[in-house]
Amino acid sequence: MFWLELLLVLIVLFYGAKIGDVFLGLAGGLGVAVLVFVFHVQPTSPPIDVMLIILSVVLSAAALQVCGGLDFLVSIAERILRKYPQHITVLAPLVTYVFTFLAGTGHVIYSLLPVIQEVAKGYKVRPERPISIAVVASQQAITASPISAAMAAMVGFMAPLGVSMGTLIMICVPATLIGVVLGALSVYRKGVELEDDPVYQTRVVEGLVKAVSASSRAEKKVFGINAKRSVVLFLLGTVLVVLMGTFPELRPAFADSNGAVKTISMSQTIQIVMLALSAIIVLACKPKSGEILQSSVFRSGALAVICAFGLCWMSDTFVNGQMSFIKENVSMYMTDNVFILPVMMFIVSALITSQAATTLILIPLALAFGMPAYLLIGAWPAVNGYFFFPVAGQCIAGLSFDDTKTTHIGKFVLNHSYMRPGLINVVVSVIMATLIGKMVLG
Repeated sequence: MFWLELLLVLIVLFYGAKIGDVFLGLAGGLGVAVLVFVFHVQPTSPPIDVMLIILSVVLSAAALQVCGGLDFLVSIAERILRKYPQHITVLAPLVTYVFTFLAGTGHVIYSLLPVIQEVAKGYKVRPERPISIAVVASQQAITASPISAAMAAMVGFMAPLGVSMGTLIMICVPATLIGVVLGALSVYRKGVELEDDPVYQTRVVEGLVKAVSASSRAEKKVFGINAKRSVVLFLLGTVLVVLMGTFPELRPAFADSNGAVKTISMSQTIQIVMLALSAIIVLACKPKSGEILQSSVFRSGALAVICAFGLCWMSDTFVNGQMSFIKENVSMYMTDNVFILPVMMFIVSALITSQAATTLILIPLALAFGMPAYLLIGAWPAVNGYFFFPVAGQCIAGLSFDDTKTTHIGKFVLNHSYMRPGLINVVVSVIMATLIGKMVLG
């Protein structure tokens, strides 16, 4: 029965990824139905805490976007990139990493890609170099950001193991940053120089390459006080969440029915703080509240909630129903072959192109294997395998914005611009997260 049920889970993931978008979460619900009504597996409870954490975080990020705060952050990043064009290959991924870390979403990359391409082209740097690693970095930062949907899910899963959000950040930030820097260095001299590229020269002759104008370089955007205020409020809320996650004594404690005093959970803390933060941003910055539900950040976050509902519920029901088999036959194998978990995470994330959904699917399964926390956290950066098949929105955007066509998909599809920096970033990040996790958690 274990193998039949596992086959069902794999089929659900395959067709969910094939159709994509919201169907990925809906397919998880279908998987739960088959497990319960066909295989007679007792259902577990839906992952309500994880869903509410993601929803509260996404609401605050969507409020930030509607107020213009996200665009304000992007404008700051743009000024940094234009100020130091000679370092664009290293600076672009670091900037996209930082701003994804602050905003909790990789959507910032769409606004920055035209700037990265223009700055690189203007300084005669092959745009493929900064664009490829910047796209990878903007997504890897999701596994370090305290207010990303993936981190929200991971915090919920790690809390029972005694791992706080502060500990997760302490491990993931340096690990992924090292991965990003080495990924950038791996493409620092990739390909021929722009002026020696025959494809670029042909496109220039044909008038297909847009010239870098002085006016575009000097263009400055003006933002109102509400946009800036929303950023300040959002960052203060984020800092508050991190502090409460790092220092539990900052969280209120209450006596239960038996008189025992217990500190409120980090899950509840995140939900309360981020939901309240959303309301404060709306009150202080006065956006049109109806636009929050229409924002791109909310739509992507809603997808993460639906994936949590379906996929996490299916995974948890499967694991709970086969717990005895897993403990007797699988746990020892997984513990002895620790490389399997990051490989699984990479493969699943490459298929479904979502760090949050991959986290929701595989972390409950990994917890059932009884693997130590440092190995779970060490493997986690491998959920950034979305670039392997360059069909995700960020990859397509990088290809589209580069009018020099140095950023490309090769003849054999997989020999594309994102492969080298992406693989180096993931491998290095996993190794470093495991080493740092071992030192921090023992």
